[in-house]
Amino acid sequence: MGHPMPHSVLSFYVQSVNLEAELRLPLKELQFAVPFDVTTHTEDLLQEHGEQLSDYIMSHLSLQSINGKAWKITINEVSLSEAEQTATGNYQELDVRLLLQPPPGESNRSFNLFYDGILHQVATHKIFVNVKQDWQNGIAANTENNLGVIELDIANNDIPPMQINLAGGSKFKGFKSMVWLGIHHIAEGTDHLLFLLVLLLPSMLLADKRRWTKFGGTHYSLVRLLKLVTAFTLGHSISLFFGSMQWLSLPQQPVEIAIAITIFVTALHALRPIFPYKEVLIASSFGLIHGLAFSTILSELHLSSAEMLLSILGFNIGIELMQLFVILLTMPWLIILAKNKFYHIWRISGAIFAIIASLAWTIERITDTPNMVSIFVQQIFNQGKWIILVLPVLAAVSYLVLRYKSADNQKSIRQSVYEIES
Repeated sequence: MGHPMPHSVLSFYVQSVNLEAELRLPLKELQFAVPFDVTTHTEDLLQEHGEQLSDYIMSHLSLQSINGKAWKITINEVSLSEAEQTATGNYQELDVRLLLQPPPGESNRSFNLFYDGILHQVATHKIFVNVKQDWQNGIAANTENNLGVIELDIANNDIPPMQINLAGGSKFKGFKSMVWLGIHHIAEGTDHLLFLLVLLLPSMLLADKRRWTKFGGTHYSLVRLLKLVTAFTLGHSISLFFGSMQWLSLPQQPVEIAIAITIFVTALHALRPIFPYKEVLIASSFGLIHGLAFSTILSELHLSSAEMLLSILGFNIGIELMQLFVILLTMPWLIILAKNKFYHIWRISGAIFAIIASLAWTIERITDTPNMVSIFVQQIFNQGKWIILVLPVLAAVSYLVLRYKSADNQKSIRQSVYEIES
């Protein structure tokens, strides 16, 4: 029995006027369609045959508007990559990035797709076509919306064109998808969540001579919380805007390393107050760094100015909603715990965990290789719902201890008064 062969994938990224596309062709199948070797010595393939491969793609791909006008096709990049499909395992593929431009005045949502790469020689080959980005239809996070499959029509022995008709969306759909994208980004952003939680750990305490002392009171805690969250929000909103509009652009790796360092510094502060009562300034400054990481997601969408402004607003709202949700889940319990003299145990434990995690992430992001500690930290955060459930249990125990001590103190006072009166 023959082994199943990998298929090709054509993915569209819908922009306001044009389309970008990514075409991935498995080399083991492409070998049957070109007159030169593409499966051995692949390290030299693009240098020796890059131009021929581009010509091959251009000769087997075309797009036409509904009225028959041809689109302009430009190959932006050709590269090799490793891929995996469930039925076929690992293999190498040719990765082609394209710019597809409709004729002036024509829609980029309705067209006929003519493509028969590999399929013109390998009758069993299939080309899966999908949309990975369509802002107006709420597809903006590389989720695949399948459009269909190009394959041989056995009855007519030909390869018919695929009619593409992308449903018209709306700005509201795009805005709503950005809100959900912001929520999802924070929900899965382990480093951002840890920074926020570590920032909150000492926020209920008073600082004296480089030491965290007693609970500052509920009103004090809530005011400090409001100031910290507002400062962090202001900081990351500014850099999110400038980064998304591509007015400020930094390489992603240094930004990710800097985020790990912000967690390390904030965790040290949770151990001992290194910038007491200046947390608002630090939160806003560190927020600028985190916002640059947020902006990378939006800047890669290549949206129009109007769509980008709505996306920045929606994405930021999603981030704030998720942050608020996390704060509401944790802050009441932290306030109750902070009233107990044993809170320093939880504060120190949380700070040490954050220091270890931040160092592991710094090493991982410098070397671009996960390490045992960073993997372990991620596994712990994957059990986040259980961690959240532990907080109210600890708070309940702390509350009962305080009630017991209060009742015991009152009993002692009454006993002393009774002895004096006697």
